Order: sequence, then structure tokens, then C-alpha cells
Amino acid sequence: MLIIESYTTAIIMCIITMICWGSWANTMKITGSKWTFQLFYWDYSLGVLLLSLILAFTAGSFGESGRPFLTDLTQADLYYIFLAFLAGVIFNLSNVLLVTVIDLAGMAIAFPIGVGLALVVGVTLGYFVDPAGNPVLIFTGLAGVILAIIIDGIAYGKIPSEGNKSVVKGILISLVVGIVMGVFYPILVTSLSQDLVNPEVGKLTPYSAIVMFALGLFLSSFIWNFYLMRRPIVGVKVSFKDYFTLGTRKDHLAGLLGGIIWMLGFSFMTLAQDQAGAAISYGLGQGATMIAAFWGVFIWKEFRTAPKSVNKLLVAMFTFFILGLSLLVIAKL
Repeated sequence: MLIIESYTTAIIMCIITMICWGSWANTMKITGSKWTFQLFYWDYSLGVLLLSLILAFTAGSFGESGRPFLTDLTQADLYYIFLAFLAGVIFNLSNVLLVTVIDLAGMAIAFPIGVGLALVVGVTLGYFVDPAGNPVLIFTGLAGVILAIIIDGIAYGKIPSEGNKSVVKGILISLVVGIVMGVFYPILVTSLSQDLVNPEVGKLTPYSAIVMFALGLFLSSFIWNFYLMRRPIVGVKVSFKDYFTLGTRKDHLAGLLGGIIWMLGFSFMTLAQDQAGAAISYGLGQGATMIAAFWGVFIWKEFRTAPKSVNKLLVAMFTFFILGLSLLVIAKL
């Protein structure tokens, strides 16, 4: 299987993860007005599973290092397979809520607060699972991210809305997203062999873990996403019939593309953790908050109705995010 052998390559892959994770939600923005986020999510889930299988049977099955995908999967203990699957189920709950917040409040609030908090939780737990890197730099970087999250929440609160409920609801759901999303990656890392050249018996290599994760995400959509179809937090009820009758080819392709983009970033992050460490790879990947905030602020103009004083807050938010992420990058140099 293909493995990453240098820290520099691992960091580049984490930066690609950041871009992918911060950009995939744009595919939801380009769908038709009748295509709700719940309907979009079925194609997204399928795109995630599809790319995981493609990678497993290509990069995960060829090469002289490690174990090929099918060999690795057949030797794995059920406990570690379950952990990778469970990580997908947990992540999917947070991600369904994330797209709810995107639909309710926009990318510039969902990512900085929801995914930003997930970064803090995930990096902290990831460091205790795999303590790689300078802890002073890592946790100082996290402090910068926390400040950016607080500033973004303050800025969002200044946007005129149809009532305080939408502001409060967007922030509260984002906080739930952050806590739940921050838990999944340390669980996934526990299922992984820390030596990929000579993998531990019973544990998974990244490609096998990615497939089980994607399977957990896809199957749990029949729980989490179906529930939101029938009892939506925002918007109207939709049915499986709507999926087959309301969507255009463009809508379905947008969802598939969104899932593929997300899974490409996730795969790169998981492969990079062998060289970068779980805390740094996850932390940089969740730097997607900055990318998504850029899309939300400058492309989708989600703060266009806010007073001009908010501009200073947005500059401060980006500054603290960049500072925090920079410290994470140099934490293992």
C-alpha cells in the first residue's frame, strides 16, 4: 500500500485536507432551491463511500509496504473494525448537524464555531492518544483557535435576524457539533496500527479504517439523516420520494462531488497522521474553519447585513486562526 514517509509530505497533505474540508460545503450551496440539505446528504454519503473504496482497491492494495486492503481487513480484530465503524457513526451525527447549521446560519458561523470547537476537542484528545509534538506550541495554538471561535460568535451575534432565536439556535447547534465531532478522530486513531511498514496484528491500516469509517457514515445516515427528514430543525419535511422526483442531475452530482471532496481530505489526513501525529494532522485538517469562513465571508457574503464594525472582528478572527494553525504546524519541527 502507499504510505507517507516524510513529515513535509504529511504537512502538505494536511493542508490539502484543510482546503477540501473547508470547501466541500460549497457544493450544497449550488443545488436548486427545492433540494434540501437532507436530500443533498444522501448523495454526499454515497460519494464518501465511493471514494473510500476506490482508494482502498488502488493505493491501498498496491506497493511493497504494509498489508494490502483485503488482507488487512480479513486479519483485523472485530474490536478495531467496530471502532473505525463507530467513528464514522459519531462523525456523521455531527456532520448532519453541521449542514443543518450551514442551512440555518451559513458557513461563516457553522465552521468557525462548530468545527473550530471540534479542532480543540479533537487535538486535545488526539494528543493524549498519540502525544507527538511540542505540547506548549500545540496548546498555545489551540488557545488562538478558541479566541477566534469566541470572536466569530460575537460577530455572528451582530447580524440582524428575524429574531434572536435563529442566532441562539445556530450557536447552540454549532457547540453540539463541535463536542461530538471532536470525539470521532481519537476513536479512529485507536483502531490504527502505529507502524504502517510492519503493521500490528489485529489493527487496521489507514485504507481499511477509512472504508469502515465510510461504511459507518453511510449506514448511519439512515438513522441521523432520516430523522431530520421527518423532524427537521430548519425547513420542511421531505421524503425518499422527493429524492427521486425533485433532484436534477446537477443536484445529484453536486452531492456526490461534495462527498468525494470531503473523503479526499479525510483520507489524506488519516494517511498523514503516521508522520505528523494524530493531534497535528487533525488540527491542521480542521483548519478548514478558516477556509470555510473565507468562502462564507467573501464569496457568499454571509455578513453583508452586519454593521461595518464587524469587519474588525472578522480580521481578528482570521488572525487568531492563522496564528493558532501556524503553531500547530511548527509543533513537531
